[in-house]
Amino acid sequence: MIFAGIDTPAVLVDLDIAEANIDRFQQHCAKHGLSVRPHIKTHKLPMLARLQLEAGAIGITCQKVSEAEAMIADGGIDDVLITFNILGDAKLARLRTLSEKVSLSVVADNEETVDGLARFFADAPNPLGVLVECDTGAERCGVTTPEQARDLARYIDAQPGVSFLGLMTYPPVEQEAKVQEWLTQAKHEIEEVGLPVRVVSHGGSPGMWQAQDAPVATEYRIGTYIYNDRSLQARGVCTWEDCALSVLATVISVPANNRAVIDAGSKVLTSDLLGLEGHGYVIGRPDILVQGLSEEHGVLVADKIDLKVGERVRIVPNHACVVTNMVDQIETIRGDHALGQVPVAARGKVQ
Repeated sequence: MIFAGIDTPAVLVDLDIAEANIDRFQQHCAKHGLSVRPHIKTHKLPMLARLQLEAGAIGITCQKVSEAEAMIADGGIDDVLITFNILGDAKLARLRTLSEKVSLSVVADNEETVDGLARFFADAPNPLGVLVECDTGAERCGVTTPEQARDLARYIDAQPGVSFLGLMTYPPVEQEAKVQEWLTQAKHEIEEVGLPVRVVSHGGSPGMWQAQDAPVATEYRIGTYIYNDRSLQARGVCTWEDCALSVLATVISVPANNRAVIDAGSKVLTSDLLGLEGHGYVIGRPDILVQGLSEEHGVLVADKIDLKVGERVRIVPNHACVVTNMVDQIETIRGDHALGQVPVAARGKVQ
């Protein structure tokens, strides 16, 4: 039985593969003169963040104040960028406290966010660095024109307690030339009004091997690369052998020759499809489709299912980041050897 000592469903992380993924991309960026600032939302584990820093990363990226608090709690991490508009007095008070423990920077795409930051940092001993978030085509957050980026940079520069640091974007996939043009123009507009653009933060795992194609960037933020997943394999970004995270599940029913049911449903594998058919890749059984999920059940189908009750399967999920956030701990392994559980320190935290 595969990993007989581990109860299912369980999230497995092969540290050999994760470490190789860290090193491979770090070397890629070093070759092209880019700094790496990994996004910890994928793993949410301080131990892996420290490995990323030891490999050469300049700091980490978090999406929430609570993630940053959890990541720095045990020490060893002292540079954090939070890539989210932070609003509300409770969060801003915690952000101010966090700034007293680490080198901290944040983003904003509107004056209201900047006003809140300025109000809480007006009497801080050092100004809080703020990057203007830019929408270069992904249509999420961000100012939508280089001129708006310039105007918000000037607004940040005029407020107490904060300092304009640079630009940040989450890019559209396979549009590096557009990102390069947009950010270059924004940088020019801002420098023309006398403000230095010290950081241009760019990145996302789908475009990781094209990071160098937007040379205006000074750093690349990347999350999923440490684990990889089915969505990245489908894009050709990685191979199955590069996928460090898998879900271990047990077959609990074989009601038909073409169908089996496992004990891993949407609470582990998640319902994210990301444009794919099915909810994961069954390692060693490419003929099987993870056809459907309820909360606790996963339905596997194949022309001939050829599985037995009690048998175990391992599944590479469509989206590794969400899977991590579903569990309180992951099971670390190296190849066929189980090493033990590690708590997911930053999972499920409120903002």
